[in-house]
Amino acid sequence: MFNDVKARAIAVQGVLLLVLIGFATLLFTTTVTNLEARGIPIGFDFLTMPSRLVISESMLSYGPRDPYYWAIVVGIANTILISALVIGFSSIIGLILGITRLSSNPLASGTCKVWIEVARNTPPIVLLIFLYSLWWKVLPPITEAFNLAPGTYVSMRGMVMPSVNLSLQSIGWGLLGLAILFLGARAFRTFFPQIHSRSILTLVGAVAIGIWVANVPANVDWPVFTGFSFRGGITLTPELSTILVGLTIYTSGFVAEIVRGGVLAIGKGQWDAGRSLGLSRTSILRLIVIPQTLRIIVPPLNSQYINVVKNSTLAIAVGYPDFLAVMNTTISKSSHSIEGLFIILGVYLALNLTLSAAANWYNRRIAIVER
Repeated sequence: MFNDVKARAIAVQGVLLLVLIGFATLLFTTTVTNLEARGIPIGFDFLTMPSRLVISESMLSYGPRDPYYWAIVVGIANTILISALVIGFSSIIGLILGITRLSSNPLASGTCKVWIEVARNTPPIVLLIFLYSLWWKVLPPITEAFNLAPGTYVSMRGMVMPSVNLSLQSIGWGLLGLAILFLGARAFRTFFPQIHSRSILTLVGAVAIGIWVANVPANVDWPVFTGFSFRGGITLTPELSTILVGLTIYTSGFVAEIVRGGVLAIGKGQWDAGRSLGLSRTSILRLIVIPQTLRIIVPPLNSQYINVVKNSTLAIAVGYPDFLAVMNTTISKSSHSIEGLFIILGVYLALNLTLSAAANWYNRRIAIVER
């Protein structure tokens, strides 16, 4: 048996697996024994107990009498909100910066270079603290708020802007309509591949969305200043605005360099071919360069997006109640540190694996299929 290489490899791996299981069992039993000896409770029963936590802002409805598990869900929603907004804004800004840095205009390329170098070489925690302190020193009190646009005001208390109120029933019908439109498009392409369906489906989709919007009982809630604060609309607090702006500036520098590297990786012959067809620089970028660049930059962008999720934990520095801040308070009040750490590790692992799976799926869709 030991002369067989394959059998010997399986035996060695089996022994290593048994050693690993034995070490994990010993670690677990020792931890449980020590915690019980010190009178520290262990288990996840605390999740159903009233949390009595104070979460200053959240997308979901929450009250101090809600259980711990709901407070954790609220924290996860805040982390997802921050990560999604930062990924969206930093992708758009990074794309513009990365392409503009390659411009022949020295002022435009120099400005982008300064932005990128400052963003990449500044620790994010320093950037957040600087922006948060600047917020209180530059912006006026709420009674003298800047009017940036109709219904949009910014002051020391944050940014207020109009909001659209939609019922859950309207949102459900809208999502159902989009799903039907998507499935219809797939079926149309399958049964009628010879017909160019894009313009037809665009027209049908526009009409469907127009009918839905016309029948949705929605109203725009405009903020109105009454008393000592604004009523109505949606408010971005200084904490949320600081973490959003700070992480967007920081991440856009890295995204810009990824985009610039992807554009430079496209052969010069592609540009020459576009010019020979009479295309402008913008058309060459839109039709030839950027589609090929996407195949190159998706993997490094995926890593950068995962960093955004991890950097969202810096929100605790400015007092925004993200998932980690909620878990810190939960561990302090419930004394379930071991369980809390497992929840923290599991949630961040699930978020990043989901993000990675979505990026890999998109990467496979745009990859060139070779026979």
